[in-house]
Amino acid sequence: MNAISAVTDTPIGPFTTIVDSHGSVLASGWTDRIDDLAPLIHRSLRPTDIRSATDLGSVSKAVDDYHRGDLTAIDDVPVAQQSGEFLVHAWKILRTVPAGSPVTYSEFAAMSGRPAAIRGAASACARNAAALFVPCHRVFRIGGALGGFRWGLPAKKWLLAHEQG
Repeated sequence: MNAISAVTDTPIGPFTTIVDSHGSVLASGWTDRIDDLAPLIHRSLRPTDIRSATDLGSVSKAVDDYHRGDLTAIDDVPVAQQSGEFLVHAWKILRTVPAGSPVTYSEFAAMSGRPAAIRGAASACARNAAALFVPCHRVFRIGGALGGFRWGLPAKKWLLAHEQG
């Protein structure tokens, strides 16, 4: 399978997106290195070749628009992630958490249909390859602590502040 990647400059650093031949996001994050992202893609979806491009059309536009203030620009961008049943379901649920309305890991677990699976909810965030499009930054710990974020807590703080307006 082949894929295409592009880097978009954002206020919090370079953001790279890898898309498959259908335009679905396979991996993304605040880095300019493909090597930071490619290993995050599930082996069943992992491309054998990733070609670099300057622009990914509507996907690059959505990244740019989101960072400029259109918080819904990322909502309809297709994502392709694979794992076990719970994680795939949790990632779909995570895409329903609206910008500006973050939830706790406990609330996210309950939304995913397994209220006792708080560690599972945290794992869904940690194993999310499609940062921004599957907005794991919108989940935090009870009491307001940010928890973790693959792309760094300063980026998570910026994203949450950006979404609060």
